[in-house]
Amino acid sequence: METLKGTTTIGLTCRDGIVIAADRRASWGSFVASKRAKKIFNINDVVGASVAGSVGDAESLMRLIKAEASLYAMNNNRKMSAEPIATLMANILHGNKIFPYLVQLLIAGYDGKGAKLYSLDPIGGLTEEKMAATGSGSPMAYGVLEQEYSEDRTVQENVGVALKALASAMERDSSTGNGMEIATIMKDGFREYSEEEVKEVFEQVKKK
Repeated sequence: METLKGTTTIGLTCRDGIVIAADRRASWGSFVASKRAKKIFNINDVVGASVAGSVGDAESLMRLIKAEASLYAMNNNRKMSAEPIATLMANILHGNKIFPYLVQLLIAGYDGKGAKLYSLDPIGGLTEEKMAATGSGSPMAYGVLEQEYSEDRTVQENVGVALKALASAMERDSSTGNGMEIATIMKDGFREYSEEEVKEVFEQVKKK
């Protein structure tokens, strides 16, 4: 039985925050099942996530971690940051490794003290990264990121780099396509770009 899958996602740490980017296609084997799949999630004001892989597993995990983050905030009167969220998620994934969640996760956060980005594999492997890409289009995305990304750049500068890397993946990976979504986390919190804003930034990138 085929699984509904989504790719490609990108996370970038920046001087003043975090950039998260993803395409909008969900595939079912060779069939394009959705052109408006959601792969970026707002966990709380200071932490976001992106998911590549099984759509059902992704949505289930996001519901779970958002509930845990809300419960933590209620009990402790402060928001859960990226590191404990990533650690909790790694424990959940590892605890289900016999019947694993078929996902690759990026957990990204910015709380004013610095940007944090964590990459997780389906059985709970956890690494901290400065930049990361997941999904079947990630090899093409990394080709652009290795050349153009810098952690010393601002969020505004790296948004264009993320879109350029996604565009490269869309050119060569059949499971990646149907537009792009962008979210950022800065000192004023989580922000998701509108479709018009994404198009405007991408047009500027193409002109360079």
